[in-house]
Amino acid sequence: MQVLATARELELSDWLVFSGAVYQPVLNHLTGRHSDYGLKDYDLGYFDAADVSYEAEDAVIRRVAEAFAPPLKDLVEVRNQARVHLWFEGKFGESYAPLSCTAEALGRFVSPLFAVGVRLEADDRLTIAAPFGLQDLFALRLRPNPMRPEVRGFSRIAASAVARWPELTVVN
Repeated sequence: MQVLATARELELSDWLVFSGAVYQPVLNHLTGRHSDYGLKDYDLGYFDAADVSYEAEDAVIRRVAEAFAPPLKDLVEVRNQARVHLWFEGKFGESYAPLSCTAEALGRFVSPLFAVGVRLEADDRLTIAAPFGLQDLFALRLRPNPMRPEVRGFSRIAASAVARWPELTVVN
């Protein structure tokens, strides 16, 4: 909640906390583990198509880091989703078309189980973005993204997740 509340105060455009920061605490709750078990970082995405330069994103990264005290200062990883297409192929070897909003990124995640984002609204309601729904998450089912049938590295990613949560069922 501290990450969500601070992110809300930063007023980034079209922001979501997503990926492991969302699905891992849910898996931990469902499997009886401590809420922070396995959590490496808090992914914070925002969308600013007006300036997709590295310098603009870096300024936001520094601003976000300044908003948090340790240990969160080093654990919140922020990225402008409007510029992912500029570096994704070089890093992961797959093409990546430009996005139109932050939530659209969730549809490209490796698995529907991972594709969940959350935003804390001004009235303290949570907005949940889950393009594939929440069924896989609550069923502890890990499968490849149906929109990306040949996900590179899925076996490695699945093995890593199962090592942490052996209760997961992997469906290929």
